[in-house]
Amino acid sequence: MKLRGKKTVNAQSQSRRSELAAQLSAPVRAFMSTEAGSAGLLLVAVTVALIWANSPWSDAYTSLWHTEASVTLGDARLSMDLNHWVNDGLMALFFFVIGLEVRHEVSVGSLNDRRRIVIPGLAGIGGMLVPVLLYLAIAPGGDAARAWGVVIGTDTAFMLGALAVVGPRFVTQLRVFLLAITVIDDIVAVTVIGVVYSGSINVPELIAALLLGVVLSALTRFDVWRAAPYVLIVLVMWLATLNAGLHASIAGMLGGLLIPARKPSREGVEQAARLFRAFRQSPRADVGKTARKGLQKAVSVNERLQTVLHPWSSYVIVPVFALANAGVDLRDGVLTNALGSSLTWAVVVGLVAGKTIGIWGGAAFGTRFGLGRLPTGVAPGHVLGGGALSGLGFTVSLLIVQLAFDDPGVRAEATVGVLLAAVFATVLGWIVFHLAAVLKGQTDADLPRYLDRPVDPDRDHILGPPEAPLTLVEYGDFECPFCARATGVTKELRERFGDRFRYVFRHLPLPDVHPHSELAARAAVAADAQGRFWRMHDLLYQHQDELEYEDTAGYAAELGLDVEKFLRDLDAEETAERVRADAASAEASGVRGAPTFFIGNRRHTGPYDAETLARELEASVDAPSGATRAPSE
Repeated sequence: MKLRGKKTVNAQSQSRRSELAAQLSAPVRAFMSTEAGSAGLLLVAVTVALIWANSPWSDAYTSLWHTEASVTLGDARLSMDLNHWVNDGLMALFFFVIGLEVRHEVSVGSLNDRRRIVIPGLAGIGGMLVPVLLYLAIAPGGDAARAWGVVIGTDTAFMLGALAVVGPRFVTQLRVFLLAITVIDDIVAVTVIGVVYSGSINVPELIAALLLGVVLSALTRFDVWRAAPYVLIVLVMWLATLNAGLHASIAGMLGGLLIPARKPSREGVEQAARLFRAFRQSPRADVGKTARKGLQKAVSVNERLQTVLHPWSSYVIVPVFALANAGVDLRDGVLTNALGSSLTWAVVVGLVAGKTIGIWGGAAFGTRFGLGRLPTGVAPGHVLGGGALSGLGFTVSLLIVQLAFDDPGVRAEATVGVLLAAVFATVLGWIVFHLAAVLKGQTDADLPRYLDRPVDPDRDHILGPPEAPLTLVEYGDFECPFCARATGVTKELRERFGDRFRYVFRHLPLPDVHPHSELAARAAVAADAQGRFWRMHDLLYQHQDELEYEDTAGYAAELGLDVEKFLRDLDAEETAERVRADAASAEASGVRGAPTFFIGNRRHTGPYDAETLARELEASVDAPSGATRAPSE
């Protein structure tokens, strides 16, 4: 299961190099929070479904989901029972959000660099092949053999919820790694549902659905930025897919994949800011409407749809699905028969042992043969524990159970297997994480959180009293537009805190995305040799589009520097080494993009507007003694 949480624009330049990959973004943090939070609601829904289905009111549970519901428009009528509305309707929306997330990750997220996807890709493939092989080795023939798709998926909500309970204290990097694996799971699972578990195909409706997909992908070429046309086309595509005989999840996933994602452009963000300032100066309805349009256009349709739909998917659709499909009547020997059924244990072994072995084995194979490396902070023990928790197949597994089996008794056996696997996977994950911590010292699965090199007044670029109690450290890139805007934030903080505040600038040029950034960093260091660092700092940010070699010489002349000395220092190895030292400290401190801030010596995550940073700075002073210091280890 793969959904996205409430989003904010992540205004940060990110290197394409694996060692300076995207720092965990606010959208991803919100996604994780929402997913893990929804796991509790999902567990409640499962519990209610089981209690209701095994209570004296079990007939009411069964009759509820067989109640017919219809939508009529003129002579057109669509009628299904509530169970089908959930599985074919609401779950299509669920997979639509998955498709949006996959497109976002492939376009601008953690999957847009081939070097970062190799190991999760191999782990994901192993995490599907091994479960299927184990399932087929144990399952009886007939319909049970056809239901091998039950063991390929992972329920991200349950997995993240379990990880928060039984995993290490800090698991940010492991979460990102596991989420990349579930993207692959989701794509394969939906393909399997569409190809293996759909009925007979109606060709004209299938062609109509494909043509609608072409129209959907063409909207972007015509600069359509409103969400309504995309949503309308996806809805019609869903109807066409349903009438074509394919499972509606195909329409949902395909629709999400065809809605593009992009990073906010510098021009779009600046235009939105200008429109907002106009509204602040003239708060009229028409100006406000224009400002709202500008803000919407600055963010891709993909992200805006995720922001709106993800809470509904996590907090409504998935719990309703669980309520509709987890209610197995275990009375009259059903539980006994399930525990003695090879089908039940094929599901359990496939999900628990198969996912654990497959994910760990795929990752180990890739790292052993130098095809890639695990993310910083993630150790083999973490991968093994995460593989165990990936045996929580719940949502996709139960959906395939409903599609693969017509016999209620056989369906109950498979459902019991999915539920038992969830329990065993959680227990196994806890055991693996505990042993990895005790035997291998593999505790935190996170990036470094503390400043690797303490602030040194004799070495660092410091603005403000060297001994000021409030410290803000920025790793910046002179060609990064978002770093340039961050300079306004630091000026506001200096005005606010006065002599209580010191601002430290460290260099993090990203030459793979900003080709002039390294030269600009050296120019700032060369100016520092003549006592003009901060004036050069401001000039470089003011002229981000003019950072050629001759431009830096012109800025040196403008500042009244000895130009000949400046140019010698610009090309000196000592200057380049000074920049490299800052970049090395950035990587050792867990920095993965620019700008990145440290409050005191602890890395700041989240928005970096003046108010947020001011609150964090004040909190750093109010914290108990030693609270901002790195642990002794």
